[in-house]
Amino acid sequence: MMRISRQAGTPSIGVFARVSESCAFIANDLDGGFADEVSLALGVECIRTSVAGSFVVGSLMAANSNGAVVSGLAEQSELDRIRRVLPVATLEDRFNAAGNNILVNDNGAIVNPELSDEEIRNVSDALGVECVRGTIAGIQTVGAVCLATNLGAAVHPGATSEDLELIKDVLKVEAVRTTLNHGVRTVSACALANSKGALVGDLTTPIEMGKLEDALALY
Repeated sequence: MMRISRQAGTPSIGVFARVSESCAFIANDLDGGFADEVSLALGVECIRTSVAGSFVVGSLMAANSNGAVVSGLAEQSELDRIRRVLPVATLEDRFNAAGNNILVNDNGAIVNPELSDEEIRNVSDALGVECVRGTIAGIQTVGAVCLATNLGAAVHPGATSEDLELIKDVLKVEAVRTTLNHGVRTVSACALANSKGALVGDLTTPIEMGKLEDALALY
């Protein structure tokens, strides 16, 4: 199932939430209709939260079925709320926007190569997968330029063949190059997805939607 949405006056819906196979963490500020859309499209339970007092939950949080990693600036009340449904760890590195710096599914994770060895061990323990340093399209914020599920990945159109092989080796899925929201290359900011469906920003063109369906094997 694929649905189209806009929130807070922008089609960049991926910055407001982070989803896994079973749950979605959604910014407190968003209207109830958005939570209903996410729940229907992705078959998940929705949990309202902020991270570090901010509504950009998708940028500051990474998650899979095993756990979550959030910015080290997160407040204790936020950690407690997330911990009710998933184990959670904090990313204390200066690159602490976890959603932007970690690309993860249930099979593996690719992380910003600037993360320290200690933080990579913490991320690996929290998410229960092997972490590999890498870039995509020459960009270190790998979580911003690729959207991955357990079935596939949509990736920045500048991704090289080597990047696609890295995604295949680590995340165990095939990747398809595309843009979303009518040409936006930071694809994870434009959509929310898991193996059950996707929710895309309302500027996404029919061609982009078709590529996303192919990328995420949403047939």
